[in-house]
Amino acid sequence: RSWALVVLLVGMPLYIIIALNVIVRVDRLPIWAEVPVYILLGTAWILPFKRIFTGIGQADPDQNDQN
Repeated sequence: RSWALVVLLVGMPLYIIIALNVIVRVDRLPIWAEVPVYILLGTAWILPFKRIFTGIGQADPDQNDQN
């Protein structure tokens, strides 16, 4: 869970900066081509970190049930 926090607090702002620089450099795209680029850049950041975020919403397996 701590790696997911690091990715969100450090990796996400870095990725936003990189993605915005890509959009600025590719300024000559027609409007119909910009939408797929935004969708691609908006979802591409999670692909390398998919395994880190997989178990975030689940209960901790190391925690004993006290019920």
